[in-house]
Amino acid sequence: MVRAIMRVLRSGPIDEQIERRIYLIRSERVMLSGDLAALYRVAPKVLVQAVKRNRPRFPSDFLFQLTQAEFTNLKSQTVTSSWGGVRRARPYAFTEEGVAMLSGVLHSRRAVRVNVAIMRAFVRPLLSDATGGSRTLTGGPTGF
Repeated sequence: MVRAIMRVLRSGPIDEQIERRIYLIRSERVMLSGDLAALYRVAPKVLVQAVKRNRPRFPSDFLFQLTQAEFTNLKSQTVTSSWGGVRRARPYAFTEEGVAMLSGVLHSRRAVRVNVAIMRAFVRPLLSDATGGSRTLTGGPTGF
């Protein structure tokens, strides 16, 4: 999955790449753990382990795990498969606050630079229009 995402990430300006990976799920603008891991250039497992080691920094309004229905719906809305085969675990969704908290958990210069770019991407669409520029996860039995 990380390789597929990295190929996509190399295909345009970083700001646009980040903005395309902001989703609207449960009425929250979020980024998924796999996309964040690719941006930070770490394995998704490493990112999730760092979060689990620092769980008090990530309350439920900063981070949540997608339900199976949400994940299935998200995959069905993705035009090209970038999920890297069979996934054992559902991805985590980080709100803007959760992404900001990641810079304190991932200790690298790249993490700081990526976080600054992500924070700008979260704020920019709010300034330009009311939709926020996020891709919306729709449908499903629970009406996400």
